[in-house]
Amino acid sequence: MTEFVNWLHHDTAGLLLLAGLGIALLLVLIIKVKLEPFIALLVVGVLVALAGGVSVQDLVGSATKSSDAIIEKGFAGILGHITVIIGLGTVLGAILERSGGAEVLLGRLVKIFGEKGTPLAMGITGFVLGIPVFFDIGIFVLAPLVYVAAIKGGKSLALYALPLLAGLSVTHAFLPPHPGPVAAAGLFHVELGWIIIMGLACGIPAWFASGILWGTWIGKRVMVNVPEDSVLPESDQAKALGDPSLGTVLLAIGTPMILILGGTFGNIALPDGGLRTTLQFLGNPAIALTVAVLLAMWLLGTRRGMSRDDLAELTSTSLRPVGMILLVVGAGAFFGAVLGATGVGKAVADSLSTAGLPLLLSAFVISAGMRIAQGSATVAIVTTGGILAPSVLAAGYSQPQLALVVMAIASGSVIASHVNDGGFWIISKYFNMSVKDTLKTWTVLETVLSVVGFGMAALIWQFV
Repeated sequence: MTEFVNWLHHDTAGLLLLAGLGIALLLVLIIKVKLEPFIALLVVGVLVALAGGVSVQDLVGSATKSSDAIIEKGFAGILGHITVIIGLGTVLGAILERSGGAEVLLGRLVKIFGEKGTPLAMGITGFVLGIPVFFDIGIFVLAPLVYVAAIKGGKSLALYALPLLAGLSVTHAFLPPHPGPVAAAGLFHVELGWIIIMGLACGIPAWFASGILWGTWIGKRVMVNVPEDSVLPESDQAKALGDPSLGTVLLAIGTPMILILGGTFGNIALPDGGLRTTLQFLGNPAIALTVAVLLAMWLLGTRRGMSRDDLAELTSTSLRPVGMILLVVGAGAFFGAVLGATGVGKAVADSLSTAGLPLLLSAFVISAGMRIAQGSATVAIVTTGGILAPSVLAAGYSQPQLALVVMAIASGSVIASHVNDGGFWIISKYFNMSVKDTLKTWTVLETVLSVVGFGMAALIWQFV
């Protein structure tokens, strides 16, 4: 028995078996037993931690101190980042819906791309707006557009959501100023210009294959209804005043994007001083979204006849579904933290790094293994970069080749998003998909994106 326990706790095969059993139990509890995902994630996370040799002290802390415990840090790590963003993004989206602003923007997109081209329009919107903003912020701000498109089109919510999500995911993994590619560029000493060139060369085909081809195909076959508590009908005041102008709507949506982008590039390009500090302050996602919400309340609310009571009612109504989203996402992050604490991620990385694969394939496989083991794309990119950078830099590769190594790592980092990824639960809850449907749509989308992105990197490698 002691030998088995040691094997389970320290051997790569044993750790992978533990992780696989934990994930299988989780899926059974959610899909077959119909246990609420938040509770299932918490229960399975605790069981896997105890079975994996994590001490009770490390898992839950003590009666006098639990702030360093995995159960608290697992929840706090992601909730500290997304709670304010989800709340503000949800309110901003509700104002856009209630004022008719989301319908105005959708109408312009449909006019440009046609009714059948609306999913493509969503994908382009996700790709363009995903460059300056983080993946989750893009979801929270743009979700109302997807809801309105699904209601007007009378089709599955997945048909419009998946192309948008593909655009946001590609930019998050492949392009600056997102943290993963920026960190990898630093580790491999690659100029950001080459990261952008190769990111577009690999990312655009990956986005098209995963979001447009796969997304529209599966979106027609998996029926997902718009969640009722996310639909806020246009107010009587808004109907009486007519539609807001497209410029006003774009200003409300674009304000957080512009402020965040300004903060990012101000931090890179400007010297220390008042302007840089101001841009960093305004570019913080929480501050940028607060400014955007206040601006939208005035432009699309107060100026168009909404009273303070109307705005208060709108805010409280829109925030009601947020509690369950936060609980599930936090529990998903806790489950991922447990897998990290058991040593699954490190065991996978150590095993794959000694497999003797060609450089580009090794970069992809190690990153993919890290992603599947611990859930975070950014952690997969940074960890894989740290493993490979010393040997790669000593080999004297050119800047374009180094950028392609980064693209291979980025491609691996998005493969097979599943139950240990906080983004999986955000998408499941925000777009009203069951765990089974999220696996069929989003998980496969990420895998297609990953494989095509790596394929493009391998193809371009032959010519540089």
